[in-house]
Amino acid sequence: MYYAVVIFAMAISGLTVAVGFYAYLKKNKTNVKRIKKLVKASVSIYGVMMAAFLFFLVQQGITYAASPTDSSSGTGFIAAAISTGLACIAAGYAVGAVGSSALGAISEDPTILGKSLIFVGLAEGIAIYGLIISIMILSKI
Repeated sequence: MYYAVVIFAMAISGLTVAVGFYAYLKKNKTNVKRIKKLVKASVSIYGVMMAAFLFFLVQQGITYAASPTDSSSGTGFIAAAISTGLACIAAGYAVGAVGSSALGAISEDPTILGKSLIFVGLAEGIAIYGLIISIMILSKI
């Protein structure tokens, strides 16, 4: 059942992308309202399907974590998820701040492109560190 939900959600997202490309290529003003309604409907269906998938996935995870045989592994999985999630959120914030500043600086002086790419790469490294920590946690479980 879980795979059916994921496949259906992927089909909906593919439909949304296809409609977007169709609207971009046609540039027809008469069908814009219809296309916008179709995109909104497909995005909302996608959101509902992903919420249903996560609901069933969380229920299965709770059932697995509640098993009395191995209760410490559930805490390890949560720790790995939190370390990866927080690191990716922090990396997204850092890349947003550094990237926009670097783009402004490059527009004023194109010779500093290399230096600004180094700073953006360092900001992306935050996510890699979180991923490494979660792999280390998962290897101990």
